[in-house]
Amino acid sequence: MSVFGVDIGGSGIKGAPVDLGRGELAEERFKVLTPHPATPDAVAECVKQVVDHFGWTGPVGATFPGVVTHGMTRTAANVDKGWIDMDAAGLLSQKVGCAVTLLNDADAAGMAEMEYGAGRGRKGTVIVLTLGTGIGSAVFVDGSLLPNTELGHLELHGHDAEKKASTKAKDDEGLTWEHWAKRLDKYLAHVEMLFSPELFILGGGVSRKADKFLPLLTGIRAEIVPAALQNNAGIVGAGMAAAAVRS
Repeated sequence: MSVFGVDIGGSGIKGAPVDLGRGELAEERFKVLTPHPATPDAVAECVKQVVDHFGWTGPVGATFPGVVTHGMTRTAANVDKGWIDMDAAGLLSQKVGCAVTLLNDADAAGMAEMEYGAGRGRKGTVIVLTLGTGIGSAVFVDGSLLPNTELGHLELHGHDAEKKASTKAKDDEGLTWEHWAKRLDKYLAHVEMLFSPELFILGGGVSRKADKFLPLLTGIRAEIVPAALQNNAGIVGAGMAAAAVRS
């Protein structure tokens, strides 16, 4: 079954048809830059552009970088505050011209990794972290998702954790892999202290360069692996969500 997934991020909006039989993109993804300011109308227009690029008319799933409950966006850390407490699924559905299923971006990536990727078949507590403009999180216990955990906003040494340990923080501050890995290490240790996971899966675009930083992480008891689906996990998870609603 093919569905369509769109991943709305703080820096880019990307999407593609998804082959759920294989857990892969059915076509090469299409990406546009996230508008600034990332207002609801501006982002919705970009989502339409991504969907229209493929001439898609079927089911669409979309991710959002914040808390999503029943199609309503409740937070907006890395996009315009106009998203807070709005019917985002309704707006996107109206703009795209078909029903859009909306969910948290890290939850979508986590769902894909648990079904097709590095978390497949894993029991116990698994935490998927997406490292990018911020830090997204998805927590699974024996394969079941606890939605909207937003662990990137844990306070660490007086700061919002994602402001110091995200990929954006690394790039903005010109940090070396070694310096950034030390920050990431402290963050992972804090999360591990709170949740005691058996496995961390690290995703986002930086997962393509896992060999640069994973060997530098120390003192974490849990197993740490890169996301198998890398930066396509959110698109695949969005497609999974759209299919689940229609099954």
